[in-house]
Amino acid sequence: MNEQLKQLRDQIDGIDSEILKLVNKRAKYAQQIGFIKQNKVIYRPEREAQILERLQQENCGPLENARIKQLFTEIMSICRALEKPMTVACLGPQGTFSEEAAIKRFGSAFTTLPCDSIDEVFRSVESDNASYGVVPVENSTEGAVGRTLDLLLQTSLTVCGEIQLPVHQSLMAQQADLAQIKKIYSHPQSFAQCHHWLQDHLPRVSSQNHIHAASNADAASHAAQDKNAAAIAGKRAAELYGLTLCAENIEDDAKNTTRFLVLGKQTVEPSGKDKTSLVMSTGNYAGAIYKLLTPLAEHNVSMSRLESRPSRINLWQYVFFVDIAGHQNDDNVKIALQEISEKADFLKILGSYPAT
Repeated sequence: MNEQLKQLRDQIDGIDSEILKLVNKRAKYAQQIGFIKQNKVIYRPEREAQILERLQQENCGPLENARIKQLFTEIMSICRALEKPMTVACLGPQGTFSEEAAIKRFGSAFTTLPCDSIDEVFRSVESDNASYGVVPVENSTEGAVGRTLDLLLQTSLTVCGEIQLPVHQSLMAQQADLAQIKKIYSHPQSFAQCHHWLQDHLPRVSSQNHIHAASNADAASHAAQDKNAAAIAGKRAAELYGLTLCAENIEDDAKNTTRFLVLGKQTVEPSGKDKTSLVMSTGNYAGAIYKLLTPLAEHNVSMSRLESRPSRINLWQYVFFVDIAGHQNDDNVKIALQEISEKADFLKILGSYPAT
């Protein structure tokens, strides 16, 4: 048994050495690409999406596709950093779901720029203080994030990616005794996502003692300074702020997921499996929105999302945020968008990007 174990370990050592050589070889090629690009765009979402799709198709196991994607996202992140350092703006401080979403998309080889608000994330990218920004746009339980939609209407930035992050909430405090908890800090959306659990398990902590924080990580930092306080946040926040996990997965919907958008200043080429986001408006008359969306059906373009939002220009005037399948350069999508532009009072293409 010991001899067989030694043989297997020797084989693993040999494979590790070969992996090391190949990863460094890949990194050298990445450096050469960086020299050729000469400060041009380094992050190509469509290229990375194609790589991950191909590797998952080639995967024979025993590693699951999700692990393959995680592994190669990190490899690409490290190699990308050799081409050019990258800064990503997201809601801070450390330990937010926004930061977790950024790591899921970009890997860990980037500099995080923590922001106090969604507005600041937009401003950071617009002013070139950050290469990209990551903002929440909708939650499967609580719906759209209104501030993100409002800013998308105004910004010159482009949506160049999306991230879907399963959101698992945890209750954390300096100690695990729920009887000691007199107040709870969290973001308003997290309170809403955990409403029934709080009613069932902490009914004596009234809503008056549910204190809103700028982010879940900010909530954890407050709880770390008050022995009678708890926070609702992700597990990573407990590690960062030295808190004890009192309860895990306390969200009311086990499938609770938040969708994030990646903001940048680049145009993303087709990847083969894309999504296009746009915003439009039309006059207030019978059948107006039906007529506006008819070109999508006529040209076989699938719509996955339709969200109305006050235009903030005229009373009772609305804009409609729409997600469709395909890239704006696809023939059928291009024709449909052209026909919509002829019918709409206003049309803005927010961006085309690889669909998750």
